[in-house]
Amino acid sequence: MVAMREPPGKLQSLQSSEITSAQCRMARAAVAIGVRDLAAAAGVSTNTIARFERGDALRARTLAAVRAALESAGVEFIAENGGGPGVRLRKERT
Repeated sequence: MVAMREPPGKLQSLQSSEITSAQCRMARAAVAIGVRDLAAAAGVSTNTIARFERGDALRARTLAAVRAALESAGVEFIAENGGGPGVRLRKERT
């Protein structure tokens, strides 16, 4: 499954590895990493991250790698549950 650009006002539910371009941008901001750092962590090009954040579709395995890299950095993805998809920082274990 590939991430597709969401039409304005219409949100899609997320599959297990799907994230939206907005979630990717929010996640990067939450953990303060740039496009280059995310690309390196995911093993993809900076152009791939930029294209995805503009709304272009990615292959499922590429999208899964991007998601895994962000999750490794401490991000949790929140699926559409009536309030819209989002992100949050993983709670530190003490």
